Amino acid sequence: MASIKDVAAAAGVSVATVSRVLNAHPSVSADARTRVLAAVDALGYRPNAVARSLRTDQTHTLGLVISDVLNPYFTELARSVEEEARALGYSVIIGNADERPELQDHHVRNLLDRRIDGLLVSPTDGGSPLMLDAVRAGTPMVFVDRWIPGVDVPVVRADGRAAVRDLVAHLYGLGHRRLAIIAGPAATTTGSERVEAFRAALAEYGIPLPDAYIGQGDFQAESGRRVTEGFLDLPRPPEVVFAADNLMALGALDAVRARGLRVPDDIALAAFDDIPWFVHTDPPVTAIAQPTGELGRAAVRALADRIEGRAPRSVTLPARLVVRRSCGAPAQPQSPSPVQRSTS
Repeated sequence: MASIKDVAAAAGVSVATVSRVLNAHPSVSADARTRVLAAVDALGYRPNAVARSLRTDQTHTLGLVISDVLNPYFTELARSVEEEARALGYSVIIGNADERPELQDHHVRNLLDRRIDGLLVSPTDGGSPLMLDAVRAGTPMVFVDRWIPGVDVPVVRADGRAAVRDLVAHLYGLGHRRLAIIAGPAATTTGSERVEAFRAALAEYGIPLPDAYIGQGDFQAESGRRVTEGFLDLPRPPEVVFAADNLMALGALDAVRARGLRVPDDIALAAFDDIPWFVHTDPPVTAIAQPTGELGRAAVRALADRIEGRAPRSVTLPARLVVRRSCGAPAQPQSPSPVQRSTS
């Protein structure tokens, strides 16, 4: 591989001049810049990123720790983060926490050891001492999707409360009165927030949410299956199961089918976090969609602002309800509403 000395010799300039050209320093003549760039191209020279990071104390690398890489929501989020980071001149190293706090901290520690410029995290729990220490030490950080309450870190997230109200209105209009929820981990902000939004929306229609209709899941498909089996064993099973994430909804669908039941004929199903698969399930699943791609892009922009000395800001974007067939069809034509309806 060609070295910077080889480039300097080929261009007939000093190593310092080559360095100034590669770092876009203005004090280089146009003729010298042209010769250096021609030599770089002819020799196929690639700057040593490690050596440059030692000189500048920057690696132009971001860390992203996501909760579950198998969850299509986080897969899409990671893709949008990588695309936006690349557009801004950064690379991304991804760590999959698999919804395990200890694995999350393992990735955070390794990323910090690699001298990343900043960290994007979707926390798996309510407070990691390692992450809090990193914040106190001045590590540029942005929380995305989930956050740790009380920590002074920008948060980029979707607000699903209005969409949950739209969902309950839709279910009420279909005649459903016994509504249950498969909740995510209470230690996560999204886990607790979605239950409270669902409870509040039910209260607007005078519908209670008894403890028997709250099942504790973990954002994994198996927990959705287990909780739904428990709902079906109740003396009065719910008419609707609302899963607080997509994987738990798929597990719920498996549980219903294993009993020889059908959605929505025997029990209705809805989910938080729309995914492309829901269009192809039988029936297509009614879901709350988050603006996942824009969340990832906004998170990178906020982190870049923090790294580059600009004031970062938190961003909250609205989620929306997509109505399909998994909750049943209206008995008669309904008046138009602001809720988006899919043709699926």
